[in-house]
Amino acid sequence: MWTGKKVILGITGSIAAYKVIFLTRLLIKQGADVKVIMTPSAKDFVTPLSLSTLSGHEVLSDLYDGHSWANHVALGRWADIMLIAPLSCNTLAKMANGLCDNLLLATYLSATCPVVLAPAMDEDMWHHPATRANLEKVKAFGNRVIDVEIGPLASGLHGEGRMAEPERILQFMEEFFFFAPDLKGRTALVSAGPTYEAIDPVRFIGNHSSGKMGLAIARELTRRGAKVTLVLGPSALFEGLEELDLVRVQSADEMYRACITVFPGVDIAVMAAAVADYTPTVVAAEKIKKKEGTLILELVKTADILQKLGQLKTARQVLVGFALENQDEHEYAMKKLQQKGADIIVLNSLRDEGAGFGFDTNKVTIFQKDAPPLSYGRKSKQQVAKDIVDKIANRLYE
Repeated sequence: MWTGKKVILGITGSIAAYKVIFLTRLLIKQGADVKVIMTPSAKDFVTPLSLSTLSGHEVLSDLYDGHSWANHVALGRWADIMLIAPLSCNTLAKMANGLCDNLLLATYLSATCPVVLAPAMDEDMWHHPATRANLEKVKAFGNRVIDVEIGPLASGLHGEGRMAEPERILQFMEEFFFFAPDLKGRTALVSAGPTYEAIDPVRFIGNHSSGKMGLAIARELTRRGAKVTLVLGPSALFEGLEELDLVRVQSADEMYRACITVFPGVDIAVMAAAVADYTPTVVAAEKIKKKEGTLILELVKTADILQKLGQLKTARQVLVGFALENQDEHEYAMKKLQQKGADIIVLNSLRDEGAGFGFDTNKVTIFQKDAPPLSYGRKSKQQVAKDIVDKIANRLYE
């Protein structure tokens, strides 16, 4: 797979640099030709001698070493892919703003090949608004970013910020290089986000759903070749989803009608939206004024979208629903699987740390009619989306 592929491996100053020794070995073992570029601070964490021995090339660090000039333009044109691992917070900031004060950055700015980034930093740095903004900028430049992992950090804390393990980095690049879109030619419907049920022209009943999980699934389906229609409630998120057919809705009824319309023409339907169970029977035409005493709202049940799609689905379709619970989670998920006509139910528990509304991570258990429940550890929502779409693909081709 990697035989003859030319890889530039850029290493920055991070304790995670020790992992690249094993990563270099994996790439060489797979047949890749690897050239290593280190920032000056990276040498404090891993020795050039180790990497030059493994790669079979002199490790490069300086634009000019007193005897010769390292041709960063030629390096940038030589590679089939450039991987920066670990990517420190400092180098990320420089990349986001086009700074060029070392050989690695000069080569990055000269690269004509795809660039993959594997960040590594402490959790507070990872979540800082400046870091988040820099990540969005480098993604907008076309770079691929491998999600950080959760675990022990150099600070002694436990959380997000660990560089992905070498095996996962290699897997990510293999998918990037050699990925065959297994859902090409398939069509999919995804619902995401909350619904807002109007009380009057100003107020509504809603929930805390951000739409992140549904959007991650839509992104993964698109990445794997499916043509996706996204029915999106009132969520501000929509980055990186320009290839989708987008249907914007506000209320549960609007979402119901949109999903019912699209569903007959798709192979896959994933109902990830947090749809309101109840809606006001009467919506005031004018803003309700505050008065003495109480305000009583009469609510009526909304249509059950998942159940309706379960009644309409054919043998060729795969239907996925979500269950968000905070008690008797497995019991409710199994009941939903049996009663709604779905093929898969994805369970979230509000009692799990880092799962549920608003988080970038999730922890799920996947229920299927013909298999035992499968529980996963806490992962980024994009990784969870991959797990879910893997199960969908398995059902389509079983």
